[in-house]
Amino acid sequence: MTHTAASLAPPRDRRTPGQRFLQRAEPYLYSAPALILILAVMLVPLAIGVSYAFRDMRLLNPFSGGFVGLKHFNTLWTDRNFWLALNNTLVWTSVSVLLQFVLGLTLALLLNRPFPGRGLAQALCFLPWAVPTFLSGLNWAWLFNPVVGPIPHWLVALGIMDAPTNILADPQLALIGPIIANVWWGIPFFAITMLAALQSIPRDIYEAASIDGANPVQQFFSITLPFLAPTMAITILLRTVWVANFADLIVVMTGGGPADRTQIVASYIFTTAFRKLDFGYASAISLVLLALLLLYSLALVSLRQMLLRKG
Repeated sequence: MTHTAASLAPPRDRRTPGQRFLQRAEPYLYSAPALILILAVMLVPLAIGVSYAFRDMRLLNPFSGGFVGLKHFNTLWTDRNFWLALNNTLVWTSVSVLLQFVLGLTLALLLNRPFPGRGLAQALCFLPWAVPTFLSGLNWAWLFNPVVGPIPHWLVALGIMDAPTNILADPQLALIGPIIANVWWGIPFFAITMLAALQSIPRDIYEAASIDGANPVQQFFSITLPFLAPTMAITILLRTVWVANFADLIVVMTGGGPADRTQIVASYIFTTAFRKLDFGYASAISLVLLALLLLYSLALVSLRQMLLRKG
């Protein structure tokens, strides 16, 4: 009986305290390189950038660097250029994302159907996504130039313009140029994601709907859209944040001009930091943009969760 009880007792832990500590810390040691990299590349620069928003960081002033509190944010509240850039950002982001989504979804629906040469068509449609943004902006700036580009002459031939002029130099029309370039460059993102989601929908559902007499329009609204809804939500969220922070095309094509009519918040940050060399004020603008994008993301995620609970 004593031998049986002793055999059922749990074995004694003969490890030293150091060995037990190393065993508990083993998962953290494996993940330590990634955590250190994230800390060094993301969190530390973020903390430094946030601190700049409350300091006077003008590189042209050798006596700057002191703490100024909320001075930059008070200046921002009365900064007419910032409010103009914020308004341009709303137009730039909403129009770009809407057109990219509609055209990308349309392209995905077309590419989802089998036809000869579909592979080549997919490669050509996704080509803009592989072009560097700087090169895209440069090419589109040339296309809108009436001296070397064809677009102004096409618009004259269509009767849209009276004479071939560069719309990038027109304060009322200048933002149209970067939006067109941004739409062309961003369509493949929605096309790729929507096409992958479309191909994951079981074909049996469409066959059953056809047998029940549902036409293609009814199948789209009853089957395709509900299946695509989660993918749509995440892609629109991500693309909105990216486009709002996407100043490459603006900087290359117009530099924010003419008269700041194409200046968005992201390009205004670039102008303030790297042309005016005022990193403190630029950091304050960045914090405001970060807060606005976080609010947008939280609102969209909350709306999606609410719709899922109702569904």
